[in-house]
Amino acid sequence: MTDRFEESPAIVVCEDDDATLNLLCDHLGADGFRALLATRAGDALRLCRHARPDLMLLDLALPDASGLEVLREIRGSDGAGSSYDPQVPIIVLSRRGATTDRVRGLDLGADDYVQKPFSYEELRARIRAVLRRRRGHREGTVRVGEVLIDPSRQKVTIGDREVRLARMEFTLLRVLASDPTRVFSKAELVRDVWGASAPASRSRALESHASRLRIKLDPEYGRYVVNCWGVGYRLLGD
Repeated sequence: MTDRFEESPAIVVCEDDDATLNLLCDHLGADGFRALLATRAGDALRLCRHARPDLMLLDLALPDASGLEVLREIRGSDGAGSSYDPQVPIIVLSRRGATTDRVRGLDLGADDYVQKPFSYEELRARIRAVLRRRRGHREGTVRVGEVLIDPSRQKVTIGDREVRLARMEFTLLRVLASDPTRVFSKAELVRDVWGASAPASRSRALESHASRLRIKLDPEYGRYVVNCWGVGYRLLGD
């Protein structure tokens, strides 16, 4: 029996310290979360745009920009088109523990602020508490041509027809729909669908999911999920 939409919560882990990054990813994976790795602010923003994660753990000291800038950009988004979900839960991780730093992070829209070094067990409890608080949040629908994607109900419709997708097919569609005319490389899609630690061998699984998704969306003409030979996929053709 297929676990149609029982997808593990995806968490962007934005952390440039390798030891902390590996620790978090190992523990999160063991606790049933899907970790998407980002060591730079730019990587975190890309994942938030394309993968639409359930939560982000955000370090403030990043090599290319301050984590506060990431927070400002996401919270300043209107949520339309291919921009970020401004309501994505964000927990700040920082060595800065002064009251001023905490207040600044919370004022900019962080859902929680955890000082390093931290206990993973406490962080896990905070993650689950934030996800519970946001469980009622309904993410807006996304329309690409005739395809209507409703993430809050995990539902896809084309006209009056509901398209039943397996969980990875749905995740792949969400990534492609985030920028429907852009060609996503296979490496990008493997990383955004399965997480940064996924092996390269996942590319064959990606091809199978993309093929099934194309047939399910348009059994007669296959208008969606365009295979750009030697590169990757995009949702819409020319």
